[in-house]
Amino acid sequence: MSQSLVTVAYIAAAILFILSLGGLSNPESSRRGNLFGMIGMALAVLATVFGPRVGATGIAWIVGALVIGGGIGLYAAKIVKMTQMPELIALMHSLVGLAACIVGFASYVDTSIQLAGIEKTIHEVEIYIGILIGAITFSGSLIAFGKLNGKIGGKPMLLPARHWLNLVALLLVIWFGREFLAAPSVQAGMLPLIVMTVIALLLGVHMVMAIGGADMPVVVSMLNSYSGWAAAATGFMLGNDLLIVTGALVGSSGAILSYIMCQAMNRNFISVIAGGFGSGGGAPAKKGDAAEPQGEVVPVSSAETAEMLRDAKSVIIVPGYGMAVAQAQHTVYEITQTLRERGVQVRFGIHPVAGRMPGHMNVLLAEAKVPYDIVMEMEEINEDFPDTDVVMVIGANDIVNPSALEDPTSPIAGMPVLEVWKAKTSIVMKRSMASGYAGVDNPLFYKENNRMLFGDAKKMLDEVLVALKS
Repeated sequence: MSQSLVTVAYIAAAILFILSLGGLSNPESSRRGNLFGMIGMALAVLATVFGPRVGATGIAWIVGALVIGGGIGLYAAKIVKMTQMPELIALMHSLVGLAACIVGFASYVDTSIQLAGIEKTIHEVEIYIGILIGAITFSGSLIAFGKLNGKIGGKPMLLPARHWLNLVALLLVIWFGREFLAAPSVQAGMLPLIVMTVIALLLGVHMVMAIGGADMPVVVSMLNSYSGWAAAATGFMLGNDLLIVTGALVGSSGAILSYIMCQAMNRNFISVIAGGFGSGGGAPAKKGDAAEPQGEVVPVSSAETAEMLRDAKSVIIVPGYGMAVAQAQHTVYEITQTLRERGVQVRFGIHPVAGRMPGHMNVLLAEAKVPYDIVMEMEEINEDFPDTDVVMVIGANDIVNPSALEDPTSPIAGMPVLEVWKAKTSIVMKRSMASGYAGVDNPLFYKENNRMLFGDAKKMLDEVLVALKS
């Protein structure tokens, strides 16, 4: 395949990637967006493999790698549950960062690349920045993976003078960068490059460890952005235009998504990176404090829940991570169908950070074939709660916590939440009274108009469905 044909294929792939991002912006067009992305990636890989820069020996190695990587991908697609998608995405981001590091070191020691003067300096800057971003992405994504699958606690690790530690690390990276560029040989430049890589790995660990559980959806989108910039840096190192464009698309879209989510949470992006959100606040509340939940919880049975739903004219369902863990979305859809057949208005209220990654609840509801037109974003539905008869909160906690609006001392103070307590009756489905991922108590449970349906969400919803149909 000639270079001109490769260029045309790259342009077509870039257009398909842009169309893919456009399609993924809406649930109704997401399947088409995924298809565009798959076709674009296949076109890009084929154009690269059969292009003039890869010889016959190289093709054999690449085909072998594709078979191994494709096999692992197919295996993961079959065994990974929908609830494990957030940590899988974090793991994928770590691999992009690792690839950027490996390509960077390989490019630096590649003797076939003979550059001099400003071209040599530019190439070394590309290598240094690519490895820096890749190392931060790699270690940070591994920590995010641990937090998302529960192997690492959701509370932030706040080291003394942590901001100064980050500043010192950044200054050291700059100083070793100067030493790297001034090195007279590859052997001399390897030491500052390795030291910088270690610092970047530690910086990635520290940055994500300092971020609390409630901010993890923002972290996932942030790491998505980092992986894009790491891929773009790899494109510069390899002189691959498509990799530069693709990386820039992923990096910029991830950064925009992080900004949008921070706005939705009333959070500053810098404060998210600085960490500390969801730490559980300061001293524990004392008896008589306004912040302490007052009253007793009122438990309710599945039959009573079904009766309240049957008598309601309007119902809003608020799904959370508990619904995902219980794989209860299909039962929720059946309940929705049953209620709508009875003339009950049913809608879903989706918080922008519900679950463990952006759009997590939307994906689960789409999988269960819930109609898109009744799935509403937080800002679309918050004003309707006072006119709603029953709100069902399924495994959500922090996103329906009134402390965010009522308690200025709460760690989640100022974060917009779904104001479910304003409905005539709210029913919260939980296994226990445990706090949410942010580690913050929820006064909603003690509200006079709230009821608690304890137990596994799937089991309880199945019982509610049976009672509704009987």
